[in-house]
Amino acid sequence: MFNLRNRSFLKEIDFSREELAYLLRLSASLKTAKYNGTEEQRLRGRNIALIFEKTSTRTRCAFEVAAHDQGAHVTYLDPTGSQMGHKESTADTAQVLGRMFDAIEYRGSGQEHVEELAEYAGVPVYNGLTNEWHPTQMLADFLTMQEQSGKDAADIAYAYVGDGRFNMGRSLLITGAILGADVRLITPAELRPPQDVIDQAHELAKASGARITISEDVAAVKGVDFVHTDVWVSMGEPKEVWAERAKLLAPYQVNAELLRATENPRVKFMHCLPAFHDTKTVVGAQIAEATGMTDGLEVTNEVFQSPASVVFDQAENRLHTIKAVLVATLA
Repeated sequence: MFNLRNRSFLKEIDFSREELAYLLRLSASLKTAKYNGTEEQRLRGRNIALIFEKTSTRTRCAFEVAAHDQGAHVTYLDPTGSQMGHKESTADTAQVLGRMFDAIEYRGSGQEHVEELAEYAGVPVYNGLTNEWHPTQMLADFLTMQEQSGKDAADIAYAYVGDGRFNMGRSLLITGAILGADVRLITPAELRPPQDVIDQAHELAKASGARITISEDVAAVKGVDFVHTDVWVSMGEPKEVWAERAKLLAPYQVNAELLRATENPRVKFMHCLPAFHDTKTVVGAQIAEATGMTDGLEVTNEVFQSPASVVFDQAENRLHTIKAVLVATLA
């Protein structure tokens, strides 16, 4: 057992291997209790502020339902719902909210904002996503991989294929390094994570026994249990980059051929969502028109809809793992 009370969760490296493993065990226990109808409310009387500078489906719903299940209340602040960064500094906002709420969640652009909130709030602060890190997603991903494979984290091999510069590439690299997994980051050289992140992963791997592979060759997926990807065009990027990015990353599309290259008939596909796997959304249709890739962008519809896809199990696990973070730090 670990005493994580009043701890913030700003990035994966904030917690040790043992603490992350504890959160995963707690997530599984809370998931079982919810399914069995035996869940106990441990957060009655708690109030949590949810700051969303970027829109969200899974993160917002997971925090709200997790809090409700545990008896807590939430206040949702959208980009127009507070003065943070507009008329009031992040530090001032943190000190105000910290006097009214028991915890704060932040989803936005820069990591520096969530770090500053944590510095001044005096209550736990949770990173719901920044450009650099996505720690709550990592708990959901590892819970999903453990459930689907029946393996401990250290025995899992997975690949992340695509743009490795941002939160998903970085977080999967670092979290796997902490937990001792076999991590393959497969990306064009110009889309690798910053060198300091790569160096940190190798340093963490020395302690955990993780195996780190960074390659431009999609053949590096051979033998993995899971293939991850993420969108090639991030929120806020101009449309002008779409065609160029698609041309660069087309060889890294997760399609049936790439899954066959794993030589693992039980390989599973994972994506943090939303995914551009068809043209049934406004943005999906726009990207398809701009790039000429009508059968999905980072993943084909064939793979996304296939039995190999566990993306909706992964999405559900955002709820159970975020609940574990709330319970561990507030209960």
